[in-house]
Amino acid sequence: MNINMTLIGQTIAFAIFVWFCIKYVWPPLSQALHERQKRIADGLDAASRASRDLELAQEQAEQTLRESKEQASEILEQAHKRSTQMIEEAREQARSEGERLVASARAEIDQEVNRVKDELRAQVATLALIGAERVLESSIDEKAHREMLDKLAAEL
Repeated sequence: MNINMTLIGQTIAFAIFVWFCIKYVWPPLSQALHERQKRIADGLDAASRASRDLELAQEQAEQTLRESKEQASEILEQAHKRSTQMIEEAREQARSEGERLVASARAEIDQEVNRVKDELRAQVATLALIGAERVLESSIDEKAHREMLDKLAAEL
């Protein structure tokens, strides 16, 4: 065995092996690496886009939440104003109803007072007639007059 020939044979075999790897093995490996780099870059771009989209969505959610809170406070304020207005209307209606009831009661009282006065006038007139009759009778009969006075005194 000649060492030079072995070295030359190994060098040629190695050169063929390198040529074979460069020709058939390296391009698919290189292409796989490039595809992986591209997928990683696309993934990073997608992640950054997703991050921006998330930030925008959060800002929109915060804006919507602020608007909702403002609308809710406006609705509550309007409801409070309406309730206050309804209370004031109810008070005014109650006040006017009370005044109407008082006026009606006063009118009834005035009517009752007038009726009682009329009754008293009728009774006074009746008593005056009875008294006049008795006076007239008593002037006719002194004895009967004394008896009548006694009866009246007893009645009183």
